Amino acid sequence: MRALPVLVAILLLVVPVAAATSPAADSESSAAVEAPGPAPIDSADAVDPADAVDPTDPVEPPRLPSDPSQIDESNLTFRTLSAPADADSRVTSVVRGANLGPALSFSVDEAGAAAETAAVVDRVENAETTTERQRLILAALSRVERDEVSLYSRQAAAFSAHASGNLSDRELLDELVRISATAREYDERLEEIDALAEQTDGFSSPTRLDELQVALQVYEGPVRDLAVAAARAEVSATEIHVESTASSVTLAAIVDGEYVRETFRNDRWDRGGGAISNDAAINVTTESYPETAALRAPDAFGAGSVQRITIPHEYGLLRVFVSGGTEQVFVEHQRIDLDAFPDSERVSETGDGFNVTVDRSYAGGPVTVTVLDEETGEPDPDVTVTKSVGGGDSRAIGTTNADGVVRTLSPADSYRITVVDEPRVVVVDGLRPIATPRLEDDE
Repeated sequence: MRALPVLVAILLLVVPVAAATSPAADSESSAAVEAPGPAPIDSADAVDPADAVDPTDPVEPPRLPSDPSQIDESNLTFRTLSAPADADSRVTSVVRGANLGPALSFSVDEAGAAAETAAVVDRVENAETTTERQRLILAALSRVERDEVSLYSRQAAAFSAHASGNLSDRELLDELVRISATAREYDERLEEIDALAEQTDGFSSPTRLDELQVALQVYEGPVRDLAVAAARAEVSATEIHVESTASSVTLAAIVDGEYVRETFRNDRWDRGGGAISNDAAINVTTESYPETAALRAPDAFGAGSVQRITIPHEYGLLRVFVSGGTEQVFVEHQRIDLDAFPDSERVSETGDGFNVTVDRSYAGGPVTVTVLDEETGEPDPDVTVTKSVGGGDSRAIGTTNADGVVRTLSPADSYRITVVDEPRVVVVDGLRPIATPRLEDDE
């Protein structure tokens, strides 16, 4: 493990954030099970569990065979984990862009955690006896267990503070990014501890190490990674949807032709719950996301009370974490190809030479605005499109591309879309989000 003094932290500003590949995915003690799926897949296209796609990776997800589709697209939907139905939600949006202060603080936090990992390795390797070495390994593992509890408490406090209006959108995102980066470093520390244990005579890694590795992964997420990348100016400024309750947070964004979403529900995570098997977690996921599970068989990784289920499919990727005790999904990561996004309803308006179509979706979901020439039906590029929420001021969301398309995120309130190419103007008013396609067990 590398040693990173805090003074080196500034250098990290120019280094992209990479999603860690957790040893939980490769550990022999973390079983991998693939459930039978209704859509058969050629062996050449099968996904090895060890190579399951991480939702933060820029790699295009595996595609289904090019045979005639067995998918009934008219019934296709992507259910999503959302805030509790009966909770009071605070729904906002923030444009996340380059910001040196938070970017520097993220790097300092990462460097500090990495330096502690290096110190742990050094102490164990310099132990004078095997007994002392074992004691130091167990002490380091116990320290990570306590630190994970602290991460959970910090995150729960951030959820509650944002929901009550005591934490701004930017402050919430900064805290979630710090928690994610710290959890990733703890995961890497466990990898080092595991290697040290294997190198110790008469000693092996405790089972709880594997369980803890999976539990730490729940604090990561694709929108959190996008937020830190934007702060470090690695990607352009991005609108992020934020919805919080006292026990949950949902983040969503549009990036590189995909809709990206993550939800964390504390009320569905039984931290003291018993173990849950791969098969049981797969069944929970299949029942919660029947349409998505029909696209491709899920892969399961996990140990103890938390299981991670991944479904790479034709239109993107779903990754969830299932809790023992509740036997419910409590964390969800979604990546969905915008060109194939099915959960929308269309509204059209014609005038001033424009034919404008707005494909609405649920709060926090993608909204697609398409502008065509009224006479020719051809796409109308470079046309400015604005959005006004709840009677507020109109704000530009962008200009149409070569296909006459521009996208934004749906607010929770009524909104208005305006297409402007002076002196021509078309207004699509009275728009509202559609109902969220909630999980089968969360309706």
